[in-house]
Amino acid sequence: MKKIGIIGLGYVGLPLAVEFAKKHHVVGFDINEERCQEIQGGHDSTLEVTDELLQSVLAEGPGQSGLWVSSDPEDLSPCDIYIVTVPTPVDDNKQPDLNPIRSATGLVAGQLKKGNIVIYESTVYPGATEEICLPILEQETGLVYNEDFFIGYSPERINPGDKDRTLTKIVKVTSGSTPEVAREIDELYASIITAGTFPATSIRVAEAAKVIENCQRDINIAFVNELAKIFNRMNIDTLDVLEAAGTKWNFLPFRPGLVGGHCIGVDPYYLALKAQQVGYHPEMILAGRRLNDTMGNYVAQEVIKLMVKKDISLCNGRVLILGITFKENCPDIRNTRVIDIYHELEEYDLDIDVYDPWANPDQVRKELGIEILAEEPDTDDYNAILLCVSHEKFKSIVPVRKPDGQVWYDVKGFWDKKDVPARL
Repeated sequence: MKKIGIIGLGYVGLPLAVEFAKKHHVVGFDINEERCQEIQGGHDSTLEVTDELLQSVLAEGPGQSGLWVSSDPEDLSPCDIYIVTVPTPVDDNKQPDLNPIRSATGLVAGQLKKGNIVIYESTVYPGATEEICLPILEQETGLVYNEDFFIGYSPERINPGDKDRTLTKIVKVTSGSTPEVAREIDELYASIITAGTFPATSIRVAEAAKVIENCQRDINIAFVNELAKIFNRMNIDTLDVLEAAGTKWNFLPFRPGLVGGHCIGVDPYYLALKAQQVGYHPEMILAGRRLNDTMGNYVAQEVIKLMVKKDISLCNGRVLILGITFKENCPDIRNTRVIDIYHELEEYDLDIDVYDPWANPDQVRKELGIEILAEEPDTDDYNAILLCVSHEKFKSIVPVRKPDGQVWYDVKGFWDKKDVPARL
């Protein structure tokens, strides 16, 4: 039975810790004491793990079988394997912020012993594990790499809110710093991943495989977002076009929309940075990012145009935004681009309300600086209604426009076109 330390208990770390805890001793570490207390109390506010499952694997104390949660680094000292699952965001200038992974690596270094393995799951550019993390482990421990300790990389593939493609049902890419360690890491993950594993030929290959997954999606979404802008000027419904084109077997089923979240809207900047470091200026990757980053402003401007066409006064106009999370049916607000729509509409001094039954009001207030409604509002009270996130709970809202004029705009193609013809 392995003794495993999971550093970071968010959307990635907690599901991983729970699965390993079914078979191994696991210490889940997070710097957020409130998060640790919540989990140790048997609840996961991200809703990635059910309370029943979480409570079934919780250990009674440190060193006991199952999952023990702590914000004390010393509780990690008995571990043989450390898995780092901290976020890798970008800063306000769209530059990769590696401070969380540096801090986590320093924390691990404080507990590292001979024979230990450190595995990274955080999304990074090819080479980051060996160029950024490895030197910290060496310098702070004095241990010899690939003699005293070893490293590996196995990129996370969590899809927040997806109850079908959960952790164990997604093929896991694995890698290690020596052939022997690579096999050990692969066997470790194979013990919990029912979908199977894929041993990559090197750590850098595994890092690259992860980052291009999201770059590919970002570029494809940027393409259909550009189509939406073109077809809107031609008075052609984009979703009608995509449905028709989709009858061909090899047409890719991407749809226009806002691109946020912890992966797709962030990871391309990591690959772009590394490309520039090796002397290549990426064109398509950054072009896709620029286009997708403008979609919030574009949607807001389309709504303003529709209000003006219907002679709806912008002075004291009331707007309702439905949804603030970055995707449907989950509470995750990380890098949500709905906030771009909100801020663009603010420029017109409109009275804006946001309703999202999934989002945590305190987290929205802290992270985004806005208040959201506690109860479902009456749409008759608004001049414009924008559906930005296709939560199933929004099916109870029926688009019935007032006789004196009201704008309904559907970012997600959620409602029937005959009811809401204005859509992205």
